[in-house]
Amino acid sequence: MARSRRAATLAAALGILVLSGCGIHIPSDPDGTLEHVEGGVLRAGVSPNDGWIELGDGEPTGTEAEALTSFAESLGADVEWTIGSEESLVRGLEDGDLDVVAGGLTDKTPWTTKTGTTRPWAETTLDDGEKVKLVMLVPLGENAFLSRLESFLTEEAHRKGIAP
Repeated sequence: MARSRRAATLAAALGILVLSGCGIHIPSDPDGTLEHVEGGVLRAGVSPNDGWIELGDGEPTGTEAEALTSFAESLGADVEWTIGSEESLVRGLEDGDLDVVAGGLTDKTPWTTKTGTTRPWAETTLDDGEKVKLVMLVPLGENAFLSRLESFLTEEAHRKGIAP
């Protein structure tokens, strides 16, 4: 049994060495989302949701809009805002027109089969007293971008005292 465990460990280590020698980076973005956002433009889709995404005369405001602006700044990027319904914004993710979607979306979002979803990054209490955990949406498979966004959001939520 110890011999088979050693063989499995050796095989796994060999596999990692082979993959790292091929220039494969894990996590990766098959469509290069993180690469095109860094030093470029974060294409953010937002849907209004009280306190999280607010719409006025200028750019969107609110907790999630501020988080996305700060995230873009951390990557040396500008933010290009698209305002729409959840359905149209999810379509934008699927079509490659958006990099991230926010709007007070909860971890019970129905869009998980069509998008990547961050870990819950913030928690809030609804008017009826129910506590919900908020997530953001990204294109499916763009795991390097998702990982960077999740790390940023975790720090942001702790800094603002809204972490779940």
